[in-house]
Amino acid sequence: MPVGLIILLLLIGVPLLEIAVFVEVGSEIGAVPTILLTVLTALAGTVMLRLQGISLLMKIRGEMDAGRVPGSDLVQGALIVVASILLLIPGFVTDAVGLLLFVPPLRTAIANLAIRNARVTVVNAEARRSGAETVVDLNEGEWSDKPGDSRGSTAGGTIHVTDARETGDEPSPRQDKS
Repeated sequence: MPVGLIILLLLIGVPLLEIAVFVEVGSEIGAVPTILLTVLTALAGTVMLRLQGISLLMKIRGEMDAGRVPGSDLVQGALIVVASILLLIPGFVTDAVGLLLFVPPLRTAIANLAIRNARVTVVNAEARRSGAETVVDLNEGEWSDKPGDSRGSTAGGTIHVTDARETGDEPSPRQDKS
């Protein structure tokens, strides 16, 4: 089945299902308790996102500090965000799915299934530099020209700078040709 058709069916089917369940629950327990229950599930989603989200972020940081890729933890983090969004959407069907995604063993199973079926592409984004280029930012009194030293010439396209403090030479005053 094409992905576009699945999305269209979800966009039409889920709201219709939510309305039907909302009307049924409202007829059983009344309008005010139904609305309060909907608000309560939204608040519960916010609290659960905060609790489980923070602990998962700390776990991800620990994995990264140890030099490991936190693949499963990242997928679980995404599922926690999806669960929270589902709990914020008014309706009992989305609330039920959202609450199920907050159950750690179920979330782990879904994350492992997603990782198993995922296509991973590794990209090496290493910067390439030619040679050992270094920028040296010197103030006027921190450099000097040595008579007869051709290393400071720019004929070859490279300027070699020696630190006058390391060689013990006194920097010569700069003379501007005006």
